[in-house]
Amino acid sequence: MAVATVAVEHRARIRRGSAVATLARRRFALSARTPREIIVPLVNPVLFALVIAPALNKVIGSFRPGLDYVSYVAIGTIGLLVPINTMFAGLGVIVDRAEGAQRELVSAPVPRSFVVYGNLAVALLTTTFQVVALIGFAVLRGANFVTTATGIAWFGSAALLFAIGSYGVAETLANRMPKQEEYIGVVPAVAILPWFFAGSLFPIDTLPRGLAMFARVLPLTHALALMRYGLGVDKIGVGLKDIWGMANVQAMAGLSLLVIAFFAIAFTRLAVRVFSRAALR
Repeated sequence: MAVATVAVEHRARIRRGSAVATLARRRFALSARTPREIIVPLVNPVLFALVIAPALNKVIGSFRPGLDYVSYVAIGTIGLLVPINTMFAGLGVIVDRAEGAQRELVSAPVPRSFVVYGNLAVALLTTTFQVVALIGFAVLRGANFVTTATGIAWFGSAALLFAIGSYGVAETLANRMPKQEEYIGVVPAVAILPWFFAGSLFPIDTLPRGLAMFARVLPLTHALALMRYGLGVDKIGVGLKDIWGMANVQAMAGLSLLVIAFFAIAFTRLAVRVFSRAALR
């Protein structure tokens, strides 16, 4: 009996995985049909990494001992790339709802959450490609990253969880807003405005006290500090200390990872709930 139960559960997991994979392939065919749709979101972040960061480095110089500004800003541009890319992915949800086959998908015999997970899988795939490309361009331009297994784990976990949470925000907004124009109107406030306060171009301790406190609650602030620590841009965790004010770097890194994980889980669950409710209308 126990063996039979395990076999049934295994087959059910395979069916669920197959359903999500099918929905992901459909979303990929709609949102990433040409290289242009993947490459265009890279333009602004690559411009920052290749042109603006080195120029600022010449003007500002070494603003903190041991921190290379080109590498600092290269990581900071990930905080611009990920929200912009996921918000554009959310725009595809609105188009699919208005002109695509979303109504048929909602009536299909699969859980509605699978539609969100399929969309999320494609957003993560394209975002991963873009982040890797951005890091590669930054290295060619002179950024210096120190890679270790532990550091890559910190970096990858922070980037992945932040991308998941960012897509959760995008999917939630896409299913709450009826028109593309309304959705596009909130993109700067959601995807770009937090970037200026999250330590992307300068440490948060240079901000006025009130803004620094605001920066500390932004998931992006935690993600950037953890990614810089992971890739050796901030070896001693100064950015993490600006947030937590503790002496134990590993403990601060773990706390920041928990913040980003909460952001990812909370907004993914919210996205599924909002999509399920919107599908009933």
